Amino acid sequence: MSEEKSKPVPRPGILDIAAYVPGKEHAPGVARVYKLSSNETPLGASPKAIEAFREAVGNLERYPDGQAIELRESIAAVHGLNPANIMCGNGSDELLGLLCHVYLGTGDEAIITEHGFLVYKIQIMGAGATPVVVKEKDETVDVDAILAAVTPKTKMVFIANPGNPTGTYVPVCEIRRLHASLPKNVVLVLDAAYAEYVRRNDYEAGIEIVSSNPNVVMTRTFSKVYGLAALRVGWMYAPADIIDAVNRVRGPFNMNSAAISAGAAAIRDQAFVQEAVAFNQMWIEKMTVALEAVGLKVTPSVTNFVLIHFPDVDGKRAPEADAFLTSRGYILRAVKGYGFANALRMSIGPDEANRGVIEALSEFVGRKS
Repeated sequence: MSEEKSKPVPRPGILDIAAYVPGKEHAPGVARVYKLSSNETPLGASPKAIEAFREAVGNLERYPDGQAIELRESIAAVHGLNPANIMCGNGSDELLGLLCHVYLGTGDEAIITEHGFLVYKIQIMGAGATPVVVKEKDETVDVDAILAAVTPKTKMVFIANPGNPTGTYVPVCEIRRLHASLPKNVVLVLDAAYAEYVRRNDYEAGIEIVSSNPNVVMTRTFSKVYGLAALRVGWMYAPADIIDAVNRVRGPFNMNSAAISAGAAAIRDQAFVQEAVAFNQMWIEKMTVALEAVGLKVTPSVTNFVLIHFPDVDGKRAPEADAFLTSRGYILRAVKGYGFANALRMSIGPDEANRGVIEALSEFVGRKS
């Protein structure tokens, strides 16, 4: 019997996928560790969300609401949307995967950008399609590069706006220019995971463009500013035809009851959200100024993280900085897989962690090579 027939074999292309590797969270031998590698909020979840979670524990024998009505209606109320155009999922990752499952297949292409979220490529290849990677310009999505890559095989375009791990964003006028130039059968996916943090007049998460077009989808998450990363809560706003198509393959109970209840309570507590955004804005500015003052380059960020670039000097590069910080209990995210071999991404953490990283990197940069 041939080796190929002696065991189950994945369909072609599956073993070509590089599995997603999350940010590390441990520093062996260090007493106090600050995990600043996954863009989690230092303020945690809203007390109202925590209380809703606790109440949900009393009904563990019951299936959750398969339509997540409470959560969809809460999202709709806060954003002024029609609940029928909202779908919730086990994190926005699930929804991205479902979109690929429904709209991509063998022979199709989907465009992603060179520093885009790694999950896009994984889901595209998982659907049997081909990811087409285009260059960014100044660490920002380049609309002209995307349009130049469009072919008759193109079926989807993924844009993280703001970007991760760059923290940069594309103005709404550029998003509209991109959409206007795409073929009508191409689905434009706007991943706005960090939209709540953006304070720019020329930014729009995607609600307006989705509302007026049949081929645009916006995805969002509760894992960042809402502090519900452990519960995996995501949602998308999409045209009715896309919601209908994706609903046909979505799992019947793809969200658990605690996630639904906590998410509904979290999004209704906008006062807590604004507190988190204000704290983040203060520290984004402080971190950028402080790190540039010690000679490091920081990509301007509108999110809850900064991308820190290190000098191309022996002993001063990102891997050495990562080891130095880890030994002191500060865990940042290495981003070589995103095309930044000599940079680290740092989530804004609690006050003491942010100050500690500034002090540690000041010491690191000042050391003799």
